[in-house]
Amino acid sequence: MWAELLPVGRSSASGGYRRYAWNEADADCRDWFRAQADARGLTYELDRNGNQWAWLGDPTAGDAVVTGSHLDSVPDGGAFDGPLGVVSSFAALDELRSRGKLPAKPLAIVNFGDEEGARFGLACVGSRLAAGQLSVEKAHELRDADGISLPQAMERAGYDPEAIGPDPERLARIGAFVELHVEQGRALADTPHAVGVASAIWPHGRWRFDFHGEANHAGTTRMEDRRDPMLAYAETVLAAREQAERSGARATFGKVAVEPNGVNAIPSLVRGWLDSRAADEATLAAVVAGIERAARVRGGCEGVEVRVTRESYTPVIEFEHGLRDRLAAILTTTEPVPLLPTGAGHDAGILSATVPTAMLYVRNPTGVSHSPAESAAEDDCTAGVTALADVLEGLACR
Repeated sequence: MWAELLPVGRSSASGGYRRYAWNEADADCRDWFRAQADARGLTYELDRNGNQWAWLGDPTAGDAVVTGSHLDSVPDGGAFDGPLGVVSSFAALDELRSRGKLPAKPLAIVNFGDEEGARFGLACVGSRLAAGQLSVEKAHELRDADGISLPQAMERAGYDPEAIGPDPERLARIGAFVELHVEQGRALADTPHAVGVASAIWPHGRWRFDFHGEANHAGTTRMEDRRDPMLAYAETVLAAREQAERSGARATFGKVAVEPNGVNAIPSLVRGWLDSRAADEATLAAVVAGIERAARVRGGCEGVEVRVTRESYTPVIEFEHGLRDRLAAILTTTEPVPLLPTGAGHDAGILSATVPTAMLYVRNPTGVSHSPAESAAEDDCTAGVTALADVLEGLACR
């Protein structure tokens, strides 16, 4: 399975993946998922928001145990973030069958659409829509860098954008959702443990900073006469680093757009997107407020207008303690399995407000993620499959 999926959406130039929502690579990933479901005799479903489901047992029976993740990527991302969870889910089902285990509850594998938000700028679109955390109106307003709206992209891919929206009946079928994911960090790297259990997800969000200045000639405009938004933006990037380091938080300007974007032109607009995360909501609010304050101060010095828009926000998520502890008990042998908090968002976090959710992390030797250098050892991935099969057996089987 891994070998079949590995080349899909991979850039020959960067070695990274460009599996974006509703593009050709995304369609190939979806075809792969359906082929895996069909090969195992599972009942395939495509929900109203483009999420894919593969069911063993009656989908409408209730109290189902669901596992899975996502197949899309960040721009030039790695092979493991998302796909490892989906591949491992099918492999764990194969392992259950090889053990002769028959689920007493419905069992499903899911591929959530547009988890990374690489194309439209909002993470976890498929799960947010299903859980009612993204309104249809807001979803229809999403646009990519070329101005193509989410409905247009869905329609071009052969899906009905008018059908999207909350899906409470489907989510009500789920008794537990367990997502396996490559670890995004090095908490397990120096331990004997190949697999850990998630404890919580830090609060996190995305903010757009717009710096409005005045376009002018780079060669003829005196330095003292300029209203250069790039200077205010640059100072804000440095302020973000300072605020995050001071608070033990994370703050990253990873995407920027410039107008008119000419080598010999002073920009009229610099637009930068801030991703910030912290261990608690008060700290996150203070960090973002400090960054905004620095942006406005520097903007005032440069004659630049600053506008800040919060585009998404997810509060702190404590995974359901009963389910979390049950996973830990299933996986504990000679010593307790590690419980790990994370600064990364996931579909499991979105669903946690609606259904009991939990996560497993597979050891990442370098801690690198969202990069072609992302990796996990084959033995650790196999241990992840075994751990997921153990969990599914404990939750769903007789």
